[in-house]
Amino acid sequence: MSAFTQESVLAVQHYTDRLFRFRTTRSPAFRFKSGEFVMMGLEVDAKPLVRAYSIASPNWDEELEFYSIKVPDGPLTSLLCDIKVGDSVLVGRKPVGTLVLDALIGGDQLYMVSTGTGIAPFASLIRDPETYERFGQVILTHTCRTVEELRYGIELVESLKQDPLVGEYCSTGRLIHDTSATRVPYKHQGRFPARVRDGSFFTDHGLKPFNPDRDRGMICGSMEMLASCKAVFEEAGFSEGSVSQPGQYVYEKAFVGS
Repeated sequence: MSAFTQESVLAVQHYTDRLFRFRTTRSPAFRFKSGEFVMMGLEVDAKPLVRAYSIASPNWDEELEFYSIKVPDGPLTSLLCDIKVGDSVLVGRKPVGTLVLDALIGGDQLYMVSTGTGIAPFASLIRDPETYERFGQVILTHTCRTVEELRYGIELVESLKQDPLVGEYCSTGRLIHDTSATRVPYKHQGRFPARVRDGSFFTDHGLKPFNPDRDRGMICGSMEMLASCKAVFEEAGFSEGSVSQPGQYVYEKAFVGS
């Protein structure tokens, strides 16, 4: 049996010259936990050209959604950004990942910290009712260079207020969406670690400083971002977790860059 299934592209939406999302069919046999990633890509010269992509759709969705960066010289994304409805993509059969609820000890508040396309696994988790059943409040923070690059998350969170499965949670304050920009004027500016250390992140939303007895964290972004955000949680006394040994925070080790 092949390690991949061929899935058909059902929709494509470009947000900027760097970011786009697309939806595909989903094999009836494909099972995953919200927050996991899978090897995904294209067949090029009769060979699979794939990278690790977080699945942005929740595990109950009959379709698969992916959110991708465009790298002009990237072996995969320079081709993937030109896909159209009806085209085929390869999707691996074995999803994996650390950004799953089972890797965390139970808590009151769950912080999902992301930059760029690192919001993808959280786009899955905030659409999963189990997330709100396990945590009283979910805080999704998304940092990008420009306001335009925040649009995917903004539109998604707004749409959830009418969602039949999680709409009640999202329209009653159970989901807080924090957005910040680093290169243009915006209501919230700066990177997450700096905003945590100067306290502005918490005062912006009426939240208390991190407490490992109460709070849990998930991180997804570039390697540099992961290192700086891990340091913030560890400075506050959080311990790293995994599915085999749940802890107080986790981070994704796979990230698409080309």
